[in-house]
Amino acid sequence: MRRLILPVVLVAALALTGCDGGEPAPPAAGPGAGAETDLDLPADGAGTETPACPFTAAQVSELVGQSMVDDGNCSFGDGTGVAALSVTTASRLAGETTYDYQHQQAEQTYQTVTDLDGDGKGYLAVKDIGAEAVLVGGAGSFTVTLSGFERLGAQPDGYEQALRRLLDALPR
Repeated sequence: MRRLILPVVLVAALALTGCDGGEPAPPAAGPGAGAETDLDLPADGAGTETPACPFTAAQVSELVGQSMVDDGNCSFGDGTGVAALSVTTASRLAGETTYDYQHQQAEQTYQTVTDLDGDGKGYLAVKDIGAEAVLVGGAGSFTVTLSGFERLGAQPDGYEQALRRLLDALPR
């Protein structure tokens, strides 16, 4: 996710300033020029702030049913290097910008991809050895990935249940 943010910002900057170093293009005339019509973001700048990590190691441990330690940068591990959970946070704007691409990649990587109902947009993607969920809402964008959880992989819907508990605990 973080790898996608910089290229998107650079493309936007180039589109706004132009590549030839000359004068920038004049703004479009007419009502609503410059409005965020496609992304439906508030005009006061809301939706551009990146939320902090929403979990502690204790919260993650409770939600996944396994003892986890904080590895820094909103990454958590089981202490043995096997099970891993990470949460990537981004602004709502960044989440909206990359959502379709992430969804498409999930469809190619995971066995099942289920769109989430409710506020914002999101999906839950699961395979036998890992899972991913993306939630884009008013509080920001969150990408949650899990892998290497032996206990979760042994249950038919273990990864999905764990992701749903994690998603329910995220700020909206």
